[in-house]
Amino acid sequence: MNAKLKPANVNFREMQASDLDAVMQIESVNFPFPWTAGNFKDSINSGYICLVLEMTSRIIGYAVLMIVLDEAHLLNISVTPSQKGQGLGRHLLEHMMQISREKGGLNMFLEVRPSNVSAITLYESIGFNEMGVRPGYYPANNGRENAVLMGVAL
Repeated sequence: MNAKLKPANVNFREMQASDLDAVMQIESVNFPFPWTAGNFKDSINSGYICLVLEMTSRIIGYAVLMIVLDEAHLLNISVTPSQKGQGLGRHLLEHMMQISREKGGLNMFLEVRPSNVSAITLYESIGFNEMGVRPGYYPANNGRENAVLMGVAL
């Protein structure tokens, strides 16, 4: 692992409705078909684990996790483009995996676009394996794009 160490001025906290403008800025530049602010509000209101990653009081990433019984499902994760390549996405993902373990999760699952090679590379480096394909899962410019279903034992 050649990820850089996390800076001392990085911390996690629960996502609040007041964070959604900053979250939406990151979401809209990282995804061709971003979640809406309503999707994030619904996740917060549903009791999902919604965290933001802050650096010097500025939101630079976030993640949304749903846990049902002993299964954790990572619904969304992202880091602002200016902070990518510093190991912060890995740190955020590993933190969500730790929370899942603490809450009794035995496995974690996620979907990812096959075109998102950098995310797939990160997931595989942490131990996620391809488990299947969900046909037509994501909206795309020319119809729909499949999703790769990935999972890891916690």
